[in-house]
Amino acid sequence: MSALLNLQMVVGDEAAKSSVNKISIMDIIIDSNAGIGWLINLGLLAMFGYVVFIFVERFTALRRASREEDDFLKKIKGYLVEGNIDAARKFCANSESPSARMLEKGINRLGKPMDNIAATIENSGKLEIMTLEQRVSFLATASGAGPMLGFLGTLAGLVMLFMDVEMAKNIDLKSISPGILTALITSVEGLMVGVIAYLGYNFLVARIGRIVYNMENTAIEFMDLLNEPGK
Repeated sequence: MSALLNLQMVVGDEAAKSSVNKISIMDIIIDSNAGIGWLINLGLLAMFGYVVFIFVERFTALRRASREEDDFLKKIKGYLVEGNIDAARKFCANSESPSARMLEKGINRLGKPMDNIAATIENSGKLEIMTLEQRVSFLATASGAGPMLGFLGTLAGLVMLFMDVEMAKNIDLKSISPGILTALITSVEGLMVGVIAYLGYNFLVARIGRIVYNMENTAIEFMDLLNEPGK
């Protein structure tokens, strides 16, 4: 008898599971577009796409900028000691690193007062840093704006939920699900955008910091080279 009861319980559970309607992810997304949910979802999707684009583009640019030829300053020093300024300038021009472009501006000022050369290198360095940091600030903005936009979707979903409850004659899950899904999905999307943007921003800032440190070190060594006795 116990075996028969167990068999009936298993059959009943299987029948109950088969009677449950499966909801696809697409259906959930469609239901979360109720009211102004579609506008918030679209905004978060666009923000997420732009965050990914900025991270990939800046990561590629920073990786390219961090590449520097071995013994870079040593070769520059060799050219300058030989008096071959054109070779030193050409060597810098053929390099893609911001340090090389910065030193190229300084080499073009050779023969002028040291203060003039130092100011040129400093200004060129600032321009290179601005180039490295372009569009990165949007990641910081998205890390805060994404969750806030998701929270706006949460509030909009709750408003829709209460309106549906007030207008519905018979309250069931199907009638209130659009408001619930709008509140939940927009919150999840906003947090995803915020977390990814926050991590990406801090990662890129750390990479930029290392490149800037290398640029400062290169500029100091170059000026020390020019200030050596006999130069």
